[in-house]
Formats: sequence, C-alpha cells, structure tokens
Amino acid sequence: MSKKRVLSGIQTTGNLHLGNYLGAIRNWVDIQQDYDNFFFFADLHAITVPHDAKTLAENTLKMAAVYLASGIDLNCSTIFVQSHVSAHSELAWLLNCVTPLNWLERMIQFKEKAVKQGENVGVGLLDYPVLMAADILLYDADRVPVGEDQKQHLELTRDIAARVNDQFGKQKPVLKVPEPMIREEGARIMSLTDGSKKMSKSDPSELSRIELLDSAEAIKRKIKKCKTDPIKGLTFDDPERPECNNLLTLYQILGNKTKVEVAAECQDMGWGQFKPLLTATTIEALQPIQHKYHELMNNRDYLDSVLREGASKASAVANQTLTRVKDALGFLPPL
Repeated sequence: MSKKRVLSGIQTTGNLHLGNYLGAIRNWVDIQQDYDNFFFFADLHAITVPHDAKTLAENTLKMAAVYLASGIDLNCSTIFVQSHVSAHSELAWLLNCVTPLNWLERMIQFKEKAVKQGENVGVGLLDYPVLMAADILLYDADRVPVGEDQKQHLELTRDIAARVNDQFGKQKPVLKVPEPMIREEGARIMSLTDGSKKMSKSDPSELSRIELLDSAEAIKRKIKKCKTDPIKGLTFDDPERPECNNLLTLYQILGNKTKVEVAAECQDMGWGQFKPLLTATTIEALQPIQHKYHELMNNRDYLDSVLREGASKASAVANQTLTRVKDALGFLPPL
C-alpha cells in the first residue's frame, strides 16, 4: 500500500523560531517516515507583502539548511523552492478563473493585513490563498499540516477543488480534495512577551521569540526578560496564567518530558528557579540543530544540489496535475 502524501510550505521571511520548529518542523520530522513528503519554501508568498529583495534568496537558502539540520530526511521527503516549479504560478492563474471573488474577500488574514498596508496593499495579498490552493492541489496531497490560523485557507482549497471537480470533472475528479493534519500538542507556541498571542516572525519585538539560530547568550537574555506573573508554583492550563502555561509547555517539549512529569517537577517552583532550567534545556535542545546548520551553510554546492534535485522531483509530479487540469478546462495541448 502506497504512503499517503503530505504537503506543506513556509514563507521565506524572517528567521525561523521555536514556534515554527515545535509547531511544524519537529512534527514533520516525527512523522516523515510514514508519509511521502513534499516540503517547499514559499518565496512567491513572501512577496505578497513588502519585502527586501536583497535578502529573499539568502533567507530561502537558510531555511533549506534549517530543515535539513532539523532532521528532514531526503529518503522520504522532497524539499524545494516554490518559484523553481513554474506549475505553481500557472495553476494559480487557472484556479483564479474559477474562484469567486467574494470567497477571497472573506478571508480573515487578508482583512487583517490589508488594514496594516492601507493603500499599498497588493493584489497578491488578496489572491495568495488561491496560490496556496495551487501549492497543495498540484501534488495530490492527502494531508496538509496546518495551524489553527490556516484552517480557513485549507477549507478554501477544498472548496476550490470541489468547484473544479463539479464544473469540469463530471466523469472523473480532476483534483484530489486534501484533509487537514492538526497536532494539538505544541501546535501553538505563544509569544514570550504576551502569552495570549502566537509567537510570530512578524512581531516587532525580538524579545517575543527565540529564534532557532539564537546564541546561548541571546536565549538566556530573552528568557530572563520574558513576561511572567508574581505567583509562586507553576501550573498548566490556568486561563489566568497564559505565560506560565506557555513556558511550561516549552520546557515539556524541549526536554522531551510528559505533562505529568513537568507538572510534578515545577509545582512548587518560583520563576527564579524555573527560568535557568528552561534556559539550559532550550540551549541544549537547539545546539545540534545549530551545529548542523552551520555545516550545511558552509557547503553551498550540496545545498544547491538538494534544491535542484527537489525541484526536479516536484516538477515531475506538479506538471502531471497541471496537464490534467488544463485538459479538463479544454486547452489545446502543446504541439
């Protein structure tokens, strides 16, 4: 029996942080042997908001190195750059032509980001959920790892696939309708400065997140300054103590402990005792990743070869789907 296929991508903006790692990358590493994985670096999505053209390529390369350093196995996973597979852009245009405008206008993330950009908002920001649908549907993905904030976009992908199948696949479905893959534990790592907000690359405060490539000194400084409360005794799941729950969750996952073990260990602790413990655990957990990352970044030829081979494998799959869609829509095949 063939393996189910998993597809996921991440924007190539900013540096990856613990939220990215614990909420996504480490989960993929844990399950990758059970699936046929396609992981891509979404540089086309990265330009839907103002970006620095001087750093886009370097950020993309860094993310590839982080993925490999984190344990992504090329024997069961294909990693590639989104813009290196032209089928993403072409299928996005075809899907644009069957997607109702009001479906996009109701997207929550568009509304939020459009307010920030004002008159400078680009069409790409409105349209990127269609590109996301193309990303997923090109690979006949069975499952898509998503966080809670992306569930609406995956539902849109499913709606678009169903619409194409209804209009152009009466005899045989044109596109596979994917299912979400949501892992609750560690799925939402919160900000170090506000336990009610998700850890984010876009947060203007660097103190809000621990980046995977942070030095030991930077990690120590950020944890020392992170928001806590005056209550002694640390407990999970108290709605009045979101920061406490978040920091205990970090300690639990990074230390490979159970929730029960951490609750018993920390129930009588104060922050002065706990923060050094969390700091040491975080540094120790990230050291192997950082060491491997620097090895990879010093071997550019190898990284280039991985991405080149990944794009070739991805294109072979994506172009089959693209041809299937173009045939269903009635295009004249290349002569």
